[in-house]
Amino acid sequence: MKFFVDTAEIDAIAELNDLGMVDGVTTNPSLIKKSGRDIIEVTREICAMVDGPVSAEVTATDADTMIAEGRKLVEIAGNIAVKVPLTWDGLKACKVLSDDGHMVNVTLCFSANQALLAAKAGATFISPFIGRLDDINLDGMELIEDIRTIYDNYGFETQILAASIRSVNHILDSARIGADVITAPPSVIKAMVNHPLTDKGLDAFLADIKAAGIKIL
Repeated sequence: MKFFVDTAEIDAIAELNDLGMVDGVTTNPSLIKKSGRDIIEVTREICAMVDGPVSAEVTATDADTMIAEGRKLVEIAGNIAVKVPLTWDGLKACKVLSDDGHMVNVTLCFSANQALLAAKAGATFISPFIGRLDDINLDGMELIEDIRTIYDNYGFETQILAASIRSVNHILDSARIGADVITAPPSVIKAMVNHPLTDKGLDAFLADIKAAGIKIL
């Protein structure tokens, strides 16, 4: 499974990237705006740091302007994936940009039917939003399962990018089902290391070492 980091914070990306935990980055204009920096500047810096795809989102809603913005975004770096919404205009933009040879991430997916359309339009990634479905008492993981089944049935190459990840359990369940990618905030990815028995075992180990007076350095 690939790990994408859902942030525009350069330091947070760098920390995880140094550990080999970053296969790509997803971001959006809102996330970058919070950093108080220029969108193009931040995106270029992230692309230079990370080898994998960096999703950069269009701000338009009509197909022609999305295509124009997408073509501008891919000039930033060779690893840009243009992020477009799962609307009819977004699918039109996806088809044109993917035919141009660019990576496209179709986002705001909430149904398997939408995911099927995105795959037909040539999407590189489909981003189903797990957490937002859970928020309205629907099962976000069920959507991941449905998309995985459909894509496997017909050999679609579009990668399932599980998004709106809220917890480590979302990551675990996505891995079990077979999502190709998860994108999550750095805090959630780092929380995967936590387990109370690990903490308990380490405390006991340190107590034994201290009692025995053992030192390596």
